[in-house]
Amino acid sequence: MAQEKILILDFGSQYTQLIARRVRELNIYCEIHPYNKIPELTDNIKGVILSGSPFSVRDEHAPIPNLDGIKGVLPLLGVCYGAQHLAKDSGGEVLPSKIREYGRANLSFVNSSNPLLEGISEGSQVWMSHGDTIITLPKGFQIITSTEDVEVAGYQITKEKTFAIQFHPEVYHSTDGKQLLSNFLVNICECAQDWNADSFVQRTVEDLKAKLGNDKVVLGLSGGVDSTVAGVLLHKAIGANLYCIFVDNGLLRKNEFENVLEQYRGMGLNVKGVDSKERFYEVLDGLSDPEAKRKAIGNKFIDIFDDEAHLIEDVKWLAQGTIYPDVIESVSATGGPSATIKSHHNVGGLPDFMKLKVVEPLNTLFKDEVRRIGRSMNIDESLLGRHPFPGPGLAIRILGDVTKEKVRILQEVDHIFITSLISAGLYDKVWQAGAIFLPVQSVGVMGDERTYENAVALRAVESTDGMTADWVHLPYEFLAKVSNDIINKVKGINRVVYDISSKPPATIEWE
Repeated sequence: MAQEKILILDFGSQYTQLIARRVRELNIYCEIHPYNKIPELTDNIKGVILSGSPFSVRDEHAPIPNLDGIKGVLPLLGVCYGAQHLAKDSGGEVLPSKIREYGRANLSFVNSSNPLLEGISEGSQVWMSHGDTIITLPKGFQIITSTEDVEVAGYQITKEKTFAIQFHPEVYHSTDGKQLLSNFLVNICECAQDWNADSFVQRTVEDLKAKLGNDKVVLGLSGGVDSTVAGVLLHKAIGANLYCIFVDNGLLRKNEFENVLEQYRGMGLNVKGVDSKERFYEVLDGLSDPEAKRKAIGNKFIDIFDDEAHLIEDVKWLAQGTIYPDVIESVSATGGPSATIKSHHNVGGLPDFMKLKVVEPLNTLFKDEVRRIGRSMNIDESLLGRHPFPGPGLAIRILGDVTKEKVRILQEVDHIFITSLISAGLYDKVWQAGAIFLPVQSVGVMGDERTYENAVALRAVESTDGMTADWVHLPYEFLAKVSNDIINKVKGINRVVYDISSKPPATIEWE
């Protein structure tokens, strides 16, 4: 039987992914689709949510979905822009707000007998983010909740399971947001809440067996969470027909290639380690532009991967650890900048000349879900809990040109920083940490001698998905000890600085 699901139609809101995360937290599977690319309405679709949008419904080119077969047929929840569109499309009036309604508000009227608002009381805090207001509702529309400033904060179309709210239940600041979504999904859509890690593994392994049969599949492992979990899932389905390739590009962390390769073999994976350090150093020689470095590394990886894949007879499939945010960000709802595929190492895949079909077992999952799937398959926590690490590795943490000596120095610095975080019990409190080799030399004093050596920056951020990030307030005593250890133990470094920039406006990586 097909997995039941909720459709989320995306109008370009910054919060759309957050709606999906909240739905999945209730153990209900959902998918995000652009408002103008609605999939076939199969029997397993239990309900539909319309997202917010940066557009106004009054704009000449406002996005308008075709809701034939949805409205009045399936349970429907319009959020913010979705609410305004449903009202305007049926003859209601939407006008610019006298003041932009943004931030916290409190419900001053709640029709608690309405199924959407069960268990939600007056005074409940909600989060508003809109520049338009619904002034008049069409006939047959009934107000179910209001705030002091917004009379039509929520409504239902009578005789339909169509509901709409002017606030965002998916954000943390809407204190009863989870309750409202649960009311819609469980009580109104009658979802079974049976989507969890174990059911995902079971269903995915069955699907992979059916899809791949006895075909051979090649997968590039990186040591990261996504490719590791993808590898174990595929191994469960096809065993030795999965051929894993782990390339040492000379830009990994200290001892990472040997350690991770050993872990993979201990997990029973059919994995081949390929030492290609010199080939990468060769193509990086003299390059200092960040994009040029990324392209050189990406192209060389493809060459090496292609060489190795050709050594496997009759390989039919290329497996990738693509996850859901990569897929969503590659298909824009609004035709904006994200309509172009990002230069991401998974989405877009390898070039056509490889002639392999692509299989992506994780492309419906968010990063935290990938980790949960990994835990349900008993993958070692040291692999699952690893911080994200950039595809081009230390090459983009060395500002300017890359040399073997700079890599060696940065590996030593990074090793001291990361092992210190682990021993101080701080590693799991940080989303991502690393060191950056700066193209700066400065004067120092060691013993009685004057030095003129290199500087490094340490970076540690907290985040949930990498879209935004804040610098971590590591204890001064910890930073003092790490700085001291680096300067004393790593020849060539005489200065350590700590990066206290947030994203935005800065990025997590420096290049």
